[in-house]
Amino acid sequence: MNCRLTVLHIFIGLQTYDRPFIQRWLNEGNRTCPQTKQVLSHTVLTPNHLVQEMISQWCREHGMELPKPVQDIDEEVVTNADRGYLNSLLQKMSSSISDQKEAAKELRLLTKRSSPFRALFGESIETIPQLLSPLSPGQADADPDLQEDLITTLLNLSIHDNNKRLVAEHPLVIPLLIESLISGTIQTKSNAAATFFTLAAIDSNKIIIGTSGALNPLIDLLDEGHPLAMKDVASAIFSLCSVLENKGRAINAGAVRVILQKIMDRVLVAELLAILAMLSSHQKAVQEMCELGTVSCLFGIIRESDCEHNKENCIAILYTICFADRTKLKEIKEEEMANGTVSRLARTGTSRAKRKASGILERLNKTGSITHTA
Repeated sequence: MNCRLTVLHIFIGLQTYDRPFIQRWLNEGNRTCPQTKQVLSHTVLTPNHLVQEMISQWCREHGMELPKPVQDIDEEVVTNADRGYLNSLLQKMSSSISDQKEAAKELRLLTKRSSPFRALFGESIETIPQLLSPLSPGQADADPDLQEDLITTLLNLSIHDNNKRLVAEHPLVIPLLIESLISGTIQTKSNAAATFFTLAAIDSNKIIIGTSGALNPLIDLLDEGHPLAMKDVASAIFSLCSVLENKGRAINAGAVRVILQKIMDRVLVAELLAILAMLSSHQKAVQEMCELGTVSCLFGIIRESDCEHNKENCIAILYTICFADRTKLKEIKEEEMANGTVSRLARTGTSRAKRKASGILERLNKTGSITHTA
């Protein structure tokens, strides 16, 4: 028994087959349903989780080990039927609103579950403008459900490596994503942020996105603090700020204040500390940190956290601060004298944390700020 079952969507209904064998049937050039003999409108396969769970349950009830799946046959086959189906869906984008919404939902599902279908979009430069044609600039949220489906389709497409430049470099995409960060359902905003994150896997895209002004609405959305969007927004900001130009843009957009406030509120601490540590290589960011009570906040996290990576990022930021602003040495000295926080990390932290903590202690000793005893 093979437990990798697949639902084959056909025009007249649903049939369930073992994935490797229906895939072989299709790869041999067959374009009909083996059972009904009906011509298939497309050949995208969908896992039948219900049947798979029924098989798993039967095996558990009868004390049998779940059979190992047969190795899949190559699934990366794109057929003319698939191309035709994609074209028919894209043509509906210039039809009635009901056709647009129906096609958008189907494209969202297909691009989520089928890598070959995502790859199809890269075969023509016309697919992206066709996909986005229902979204008018400045009025993208006129139909929030349609907007959500199309932005989510863009997210799914951007996962495919060969689509990343195609998507990011098209002049319609970035402005619509920015607009969707500002207006739309919270799911739309979250998926727009996630799209920026996946597109930013390519350095050239980081520059395109940064120069477009996307960091401002991303930081505004982070400031709003909606739980559904926070991780996607933080991931996008982190990825974009790995290039120097975008660090400055993020800082000018108020990133340090927003991030530090969230950290003080103990919201998404690990992810935001990573961004703050990255921004700390920029002089203006360090100046703002010194003005906003960062030292006491970071020491508080070091004392209370069980996460070594968080402690490492905290001490790395403190290391930068103590060399950038001598006025903070007194506060660091007081913390060390009261709690031994820095010396403890110098002994027990990660290798990077030990280096940074030792560097702080050396700085304190050289300036006569502390007489350290282990």
